[in-house]
Amino acid sequence: MIRLRSGLDALMALDDTRGGHEALERAALVGADEALDKLKLASSQRIRQRLFSLAADYTATAAWSALDARRLDRTQQHLDRALYLAGMARDPIVEMRVWNSYAMLAHQRRQYAQAVDAAYAAQATAVTRRDPLFASLAHARTAVGHSDLGDGQAALRSLGYAQAALSRVSFDKPRPSWMAFYGDAELMAISAIVKDRIGRSAEAEAASHRALREIPQQFRRNRALATTRLALAQLHQRDIEQACATASAAFDLMVGHSLPGRMRSLLGDYYRDLITLAPDAQVAQEWGDRFRTEWSRS
Repeated sequence: MIRLRSGLDALMALDDTRGGHEALERAALVGADEALDKLKLASSQRIRQRLFSLAADYTATAAWSALDARRLDRTQQHLDRALYLAGMARDPIVEMRVWNSYAMLAHQRRQYAQAVDAAYAAQATAVTRRDPLFASLAHARTAVGHSDLGDGQAALRSLGYAQAALSRVSFDKPRPSWMAFYGDAELMAISAIVKDRIGRSAEAEAASHRALREIPQQFRRNRALATTRLALAQLHQRDIEQACATASAAFDLMVGHSLPGRMRSLLGDYYRDLITLAPDAQVAQEWGDRFRTEWSRS
């Protein structure tokens, strides 16, 4: 089981750098199958539950990889199975992970009310009562859902709950590797999303700058996403040239790797807003040329 756990950590390290892709998804499913194969050799119920937990975590990793690659139907299938396995394991940490991913899946499908429901389910898992770091993430995810629905007051209230929970966190406590991304920097990145969606683009820009100062360098995909969010906040303030320069930096961060589907989608959102706000600007046309070039390479 130690080898299986270390294999899971290695997959998460790969995701931090490259983002979700098909090879990572396949490797995670192989890990889940290996954990389940060991059930017939388990000598106690405790060992069986640990193996179910590993299988659930691997399956949730496959779901996350598919989500990041925007293979949304596959994401749904993996999440449904991961939730079943987490129930068999009686593992509230994996349950929380799965509900967090369900919220993100609903967001990508533009099913915003369902995204809020999934975020509330994440809040209701037992681990959020024991560990404020998980509670903070669940509240932050709820804030995104409320902002998508246009409820700025509820979104800001959820952000406040997320920040309050984060202030109580002891980061010395051991936690699973998939949770390593979350902390002050990621909450700032999520705050930027929320603030931009509710029309506070200047605050969103400031939050993005704070996030980028703190997101560790090894989280290349997350840094590229935060950079694109920064570009969107600048664009929504009509700072066209600066926004295009910032958005180009997202390509530079991912050089050598294909753009994950989630990032492609976000850059597509940026381009649509760009040509809406500045259709005749030379810098917009130049950025569009690079966007099409980078898209064709991925």
